[in-house]
Amino acid sequence: MKTAEPDKKPAEPAPVIDTSKMSAEERAALELAEAARVTAGPRNSFAGSLFMGRPDFESILPFPEQSEGDEQKGDAFLEKLRAFLAEKTDPDAIDRTGEIPEEVIRGLAELGAFGIKIPVEYGGLGLSQTNYSRAAMLLGAHCGNLTALLSAHQSIGVPQPLLVFGTEAQKKKYLTRCAAGEISAFALTEPEVGSDPAKMRTTAEPSEDGESYVINGEKLWCTNGVKAGVIVVMAKMPGSDPSRPKISAFIVEMDTPGVEVTHRCRFMGLKALYNGVVRFTNVRVPRENLVLEEGKGLKVALTTLNTGRITLPAACAGMANRCVKWSTDWSRERVQWGQAIGKHDAIAQKLARMAAQAFAIEAMVRHVSALVDRDKKSDIRIEAAFGKMWGTERGWDIVNETMQIRGGRGYETADSLRARGEEGIPVERMMRDCRINTIFEGSSEIMRLFIAREALDPHLKLGGPVLNTTLPGSVRAKAALRSALRYALWYPLLWVPAMTAGGPVHPAFRSDLRKVRNLSKKLARGLFHAMLRHGPKLDKKQVLLGRFVDVGAELFAMTASIGRATHLIASGKAGDGDGDPVKLVRFFCKDSRARVAALFRSTWRNADGEGYRVARGLLGE
Repeated sequence: MKTAEPDKKPAEPAPVIDTSKMSAEERAALELAEAARVTAGPRNSFAGSLFMGRPDFESILPFPEQSEGDEQKGDAFLEKLRAFLAEKTDPDAIDRTGEIPEEVIRGLAELGAFGIKIPVEYGGLGLSQTNYSRAAMLLGAHCGNLTALLSAHQSIGVPQPLLVFGTEAQKKKYLTRCAAGEISAFALTEPEVGSDPAKMRTTAEPSEDGESYVINGEKLWCTNGVKAGVIVVMAKMPGSDPSRPKISAFIVEMDTPGVEVTHRCRFMGLKALYNGVVRFTNVRVPRENLVLEEGKGLKVALTTLNTGRITLPAACAGMANRCVKWSTDWSRERVQWGQAIGKHDAIAQKLARMAAQAFAIEAMVRHVSALVDRDKKSDIRIEAAFGKMWGTERGWDIVNETMQIRGGRGYETADSLRARGEEGIPVERMMRDCRINTIFEGSSEIMRLFIAREALDPHLKLGGPVLNTTLPGSVRAKAALRSALRYALWYPLLWVPAMTAGGPVHPAFRSDLRKVRNLSKKLARGLFHAMLRHGPKLDKKQVLLGRFVDVGAELFAMTASIGRATHLIASGKAGDGDGDPVKLVRFFCKDSRARVAALFRSTWRNADGEGYRVARGLLGE
């Protein structure tokens, strides 16, 4: 009888994507991305289920309620933070000078604002993700520069990676410093590396004695890097397979010899953003500063970004709510052609859409935050990406419409308005600061590709091997049989209309939720038809895939809004500044379904081919 070899590694799963016809560079980028993908947690993803035509309403409804005790803890901190921001900070002065005063940074540290989620045992406040998101909303409504300082520090800086992957020694050493106000940062991007880590050039070579690593390279757009005392750096290990380089994460002290900030970057908005270029020349980093293990750096980065991404739409929710108030106040006061401008249909429609979308952004943020609080292992990849993509894009739409409603007073700076005796409402500053949100931490285009890959994952696992020419014929034949059986059961059900809502919601929203179920089935059918139509070339149809992603985002926004409105009504909080949630959310759902209908039409009738040919001509090809 043969015995198993104890040191024999388990066979790797068959690849689901055929890379045989790709260039070496394309193959390297794809294989690295696939290897770094974070696997799903024990809970299913509601957002993922939308793409399969089987929305898992149980995972989102009833809407997760923040406990009274947790809310009170958050309220106590938010009250102090709100008072500090009002009394001790001047966002327009920060924008004007391009600097955050040191006394403001010290004051925030004394409040505990640099350690909101850091556990109490490491000197932090130990607040929940929901309360952290509430703080981001408050900051986003006040000052983009302060929001960026605090979020870059704890959403993607040193605290978040160490909370998830750090050793006890690393946590004791660095989390206590971060909680006390030492600023941190995250260094990933390079001049030639944005969303393609396969091109990373920064290296970390083990020293001869094995006690440390020697880092060489340069990082671009390192937010907080100019002010940071400690940062997390991503670097490639020497001798890595070029098609799948080993990338590791390291904690680097900024006062280490060889670390140099060579340039502070300046931008259209966020004038006080402490963002810069950081160069590493023979920087020795102790082995104990390795995060997780060698070659696991992208896992650290992607896991960190999953949670960190929700901070941006949280800030957008706060900004959006403030913009809605500015716009409604102005629309009530400003009279043109004999009546308040808010009574003119053109402005009324803008106000309704802005208010409904602001409500939806906050609903998405609160849902994802609650998922993190409920189960640290929840699979929030798609939900967080939806929140980041949809929330930041709608946030931009809302501030843009606010400027349009306020006209010249929106375009004029707050300082100028005050100088001539009017209220200094900083729409112009908000617009400049807001524009980066669709680019930060994964651009909208990258988010759509990321979500599309996750949406296609069940199909790739099932049917991908059939089309993969690198696999043996027997493997492909078995995959074809398995796929045929599975799809024979799954596909017909996508044509059976849903007759019930399928979730515990307020009676006013039952028809809207039922329509979400049916649109989810249509989304699954459309994605499946696109796979049959384009085959392996579907991954090149990025705009087409983006339309399906946008449909999924609208369905997620509708469901989160329905859930949040139901919760507000049931808890007696429906009148707390949100207007009538039934009217607001029913309007949002109807408006959202109109966008979904247009997206579905454009999946078959569009000018994508012509547009691509025009672009190639512009490129001289």
